[in-house]
Amino acid sequence: MRVVGLMSGTSYDAVDAAACDLEYRAGDGALHLTPLGMVSEPYPDGLRAALAAALPPSATTLAGVCRLDTRIGQAFGRLAVRADRELCGGRAELIASHGQTVYHWAADGRVHGTLQLGEPAWIAEATGCPVVSGFRPRDVAAGGQGAPLVSLIDLMLLRGRPGVPAALNIGGISNVTVVPRTGDPMAFDTGPGNALIDARCAS
Repeated sequence: MRVVGLMSGTSYDAVDAAACDLEYRAGDGALHLTPLGMVSEPYPDGLRAALAAALPPSATTLAGVCRLDTRIGQAFGRLAVRADRELCGGRAELIASHGQTVYHWAADGRVHGTLQLGEPAWIAEATGCPVVSGFRPRDVAAGGQGAPLVSLIDLMLLRGRPGVPAALNIGGISNVTVVPRTGDPMAFDTGPGNALIDARCAS
């Protein structure tokens, strides 16, 4: 299956799209991933400014949230069309969209909810492909912290390598995945990453 994945991180500077071929092989009972490449496009200046103005601790309105949800979804949809054309030869079968995280409700030592904007219907309409989304809320609903999610792909790429492989992702918030020889993998946020660099450069 040829899949395009979309997301924008906590730095909210751009939308990224990565494409891959996913194949289940009955011989080893494993899902095999073949990367096909990635493309990225900055958010339009007006959209990035509107998003920055709405993020906590700033106040916003439901009207503002609706406008952002639509405009972010449309930006994701435009990049999905480009990724399908340039990376998949127009043969993408599925789009996966993380959306733009705008709020993470954490209290009393656990995560209670999380909100991502970027209405998937705009992506489906632009591409004509089925779209899956809601990854972070589903993790929270299942009792998780909603982050990090990259550990799922880290596990696929690192499992079976010699030693104790680990992957460090320096996004807006950094996280690490460690894959021991036995037992479950460990994944956790390590603290601010590029978010501090972004804040300093913008000040």
